[in-house]
Amino acid sequence: MTSAVEMALSQAKNAMKSNQFGVAISICEKHLKSEPGAAVIWVVLANAHFANKDYEQAFSCFKKVVDLAPQNPKSYQNLGVFYQGIGKYNEALQSYKKAASCDANYAPAYNGAGVVLMTVGQFDVAQPYFAKALQLDPGFADAYNNLAHVFFSKGQLPAAAQSYAKANALNPDLKSAQANQFYSLAMMCDWAGLESFSSEADTLGIEGEAIAPFSLLVREDAPERQLARSRKFVSAKFGRGAEWRGAAPSKRPDKLRIGYFSADFHNHATLSLMMGLLRNHDHEKFEIHGFSYGVVKESNSLNEAKQFLESFSDVERATDEEIVELAREKKIDIAIDLKGHTHQARTGIFAYRMAPIQINYLGYPGSIGADFIEYMIVDKVTVPETHKQYLSEKLIYLPNCYQPNNDQRQISQTDTKRTDFGLPETGFVFCSFNNTYKITPREFDIWMRLLGKVDSSVLWLLKGNDYAADNLRKEAQKRGVDPNRLIFAEKLPEPEHLARHKHADLLLDTFNVNAHTTASDALWAGLPMVTLPGAQFAARVAASILSAANLPELIAKSEEDYEAIALDLALNPEKAIAIRSKVKENAKVCPLFDSKSYTVDLERAYDAAYACYLRGEAPKNIDLVSH
Repeated sequence: MTSAVEMALSQAKNAMKSNQFGVAISICEKHLKSEPGAAVIWVVLANAHFANKDYEQAFSCFKKVVDLAPQNPKSYQNLGVFYQGIGKYNEALQSYKKAASCDANYAPAYNGAGVVLMTVGQFDVAQPYFAKALQLDPGFADAYNNLAHVFFSKGQLPAAAQSYAKANALNPDLKSAQANQFYSLAMMCDWAGLESFSSEADTLGIEGEAIAPFSLLVREDAPERQLARSRKFVSAKFGRGAEWRGAAPSKRPDKLRIGYFSADFHNHATLSLMMGLLRNHDHEKFEIHGFSYGVVKESNSLNEAKQFLESFSDVERATDEEIVELAREKKIDIAIDLKGHTHQARTGIFAYRMAPIQINYLGYPGSIGADFIEYMIVDKVTVPETHKQYLSEKLIYLPNCYQPNNDQRQISQTDTKRTDFGLPETGFVFCSFNNTYKITPREFDIWMRLLGKVDSSVLWLLKGNDYAADNLRKEAQKRGVDPNRLIFAEKLPEPEHLARHKHADLLLDTFNVNAHTTASDALWAGLPMVTLPGAQFAARVAASILSAANLPELIAKSEEDYEAIALDLALNPEKAIAIRSKVKENAKVCPLFDSKSYTVDLERAYDAAYACYLRGEAPKNIDLVSH
């Protein structure tokens, strides 16, 4: 490499690091005039065009690199990364295979092929590719990280945690592996493993590499740090995003076109909650369009939801640009992100800007942290006035709970007995049907004290995985509680799951990440719950739900109060019967389960946001509580 090439390369890379893509392009093009065969400069030029979202020019440059160095596996590797980045997975896979054919010992080619296969859901096929990459290069941190993703997706959580740890040990800068190790351990309730993180986890995703915020949501009740993680993650992945270039119409269209974007258009909690909303939308004033990028293609819930949609588009295999183009063709006025930072999110489509108004709603209990998301749907309990600064979006306050509910959810009519579920015939049944990752020693200590104070009581938990069940039994024994007093429930279809709530006496909420759909499930089925609100959005949802169910007495003010409320109900059968009766009666009349009124309120929110846009005003907080 000549000194001139080295200088141009250094200057161009520095410009790239500063996001000065145009400058990098100019430097590369200037040098290539005198030395057109410098493949390394063509690579930087290709990457600069890609970062500048000029994919046609980027492809041309990557193809030029292949022409200049057709026997170099890196040429095809670069092309594979390009194809993968624009969602052309078949082409990416072929490019990686071509790289391996150039050099059978080139580990990155096998890793790249595995990533493509994993991206399209072929985890079993992807696994040998990562194994081959590690056989060729035992120090390949990214391959360990990707292998860990495969293990996690297959439910092999100990192997996932170990592989994430190995990846981070090989590359301490790979903070996402450390965060995913944390989440894997949390899923297993492996609290001994989690203790090794201590305070260093506080800065994960804030210092160093950006990480997906969801993995640390349960780590701490710290809304300012959760927002910082979200902002950094979005900035690193998508930048500031695009601005809407279209001109506002002179008046509101006869029908506002609402686009709901999600991977969860199937038998999933999100669609279950939204069914009443979809059923009650006013089709005289709104057109409702669904866009699904999930891998599940058929379900009873989807069939039902389709009845209430003007159109439904399966865009799972579409690139971000293709989804955006489709949304624009349908002239979507308001695009709703139902995923946020949860699994299978497609935040990139919102970064490209599909509509003049884009809203964070329901799927993720916190801020997305993106400049290209104007609003978030909230309420005065989840986000009191003192907590506004923890969200990057402007806030739309609904009059009651932000969470929709379906007032026609079916509960199976069963004649089951407690013993059918492994529960004792008599005795108080505490339960928590939350996902296992939400359980921490903080609430578990209280639960074990309750079992110690209430004779013949048991704790009924959802069996998320065998590892968690084993670990929780061990944790109970450490606290002097017979492990057999922990009963684990298998997963059931929603109507049967709701029906079995009648065998429990009180749902005990988790703290940093509350029961969300689980809370509404319990109240709809007539089961009381006790919660303790925290600071971050995820820690205040159950309090919002109880408030909208007119059950403020079940919202604790402290850990001591939480324990006292639960103990009082467990030791006083008449109080337990009375509160259960109140839960059932309130379900018939409370705002939480009034799907029609909720829909009217949300449509008012959409109208208010669109009216602000029509007036040419910048997005601002919208308070529907006082209107």
